[in-house]
Amino acid sequence: MDTSSLPTVPAGQTVSSTATRTSGAFRLLPHEFCFGLFLATTWIRLVLVEGFFGPDTLLYLALLVCNLAAIWYPRATGTDWRWRIGLLFYPVAMNIVFQNMKTAVPRIHPQSLDAWLHQIDTQIIGTNLSVRLQPWVHPVLTELFSLCYFLFFVYLLFSLIYYFVGEVGVLKKFIIGLFTIYGIGFLGYSWVPAAGPCHAMADHFTVPLEGWWITRLNAAVVARGSNGVDVFPSLHCAISAFFLFFDLHHRPWRFRLYVVPCVGLWISTIYLRYHYLVDVICGFALAAFALWLANRHRDNKPVQTN
Repeated sequence: MDTSSLPTVPAGQTVSSTATRTSGAFRLLPHEFCFGLFLATTWIRLVLVEGFFGPDTLLYLALLVCNLAAIWYPRATGTDWRWRIGLLFYPVAMNIVFQNMKTAVPRIHPQSLDAWLHQIDTQIIGTNLSVRLQPWVHPVLTELFSLCYFLFFVYLLFSLIYYFVGEVGVLKKFIIGLFTIYGIGFLGYSWVPAAGPCHAMADHFTVPLEGWWITRLNAAVVARGSNGVDVFPSLHCAISAFFLFFDLHHRPWRFRLYVVPCVGLWISTIYLRYHYLVDVICGFALAAFALWLANRHRDNKPVQTN
């Protein structure tokens, strides 16, 4: 084999410092594209409604700039701590954006699409699944499913902390999947805003969801934390399913710990009347797509030379 045309690597230098800079080192990761796409499209839509200097428009512009910085910053040297800082932008931005959508989305899409989602459910099973589950409503089940639903918030926080303090390579895969879900999911919220059956179809329910203190706690947290458009797709299902099967591959003990509460969580989204069946189906499809993207990611490991 003729090696005269191959690039030479100076002694003591890694291949990554030469070859990777010209072989896609600055290629966008899937979550950077998906979350950035959400920020960019929402910014453009807000410009058309608010103008360039509206408060929401300026917020999304600032987040776009920060997103570009978060993309560039870890790639400047590629050190682990820079990657952790760059990836940290996404959970921070997610929390800012989620709360802001309460005011921003009604400006760019004032019409609720609950009726459209209900119509899809009717075409699938003939009615709304939450309505069909009414004969099964019982205070014990309501308390149990409220606990499962509430544990999602604990699962999310603990998972972020757990993977951020772990190996950077696994953290990248985790963030790729999670914030691909958030990017596409937030696009769904902004284009298909809905409040859920518990609000849009309140007159269809004749059996109240009665429980005890966990039921009251979960209802209060959801009422306070919801932005009013967070239905399609079901990110509770998408994110918990992604966590569960990501853990199955990377941390099997976490899978064994969370599998039963996760199944309860999926059922609770319908039982507690927060989501339509189509939301849940699309949530699972989104989780599968995110897992596929995360598992495709391979870090370019530097090859040491003598």
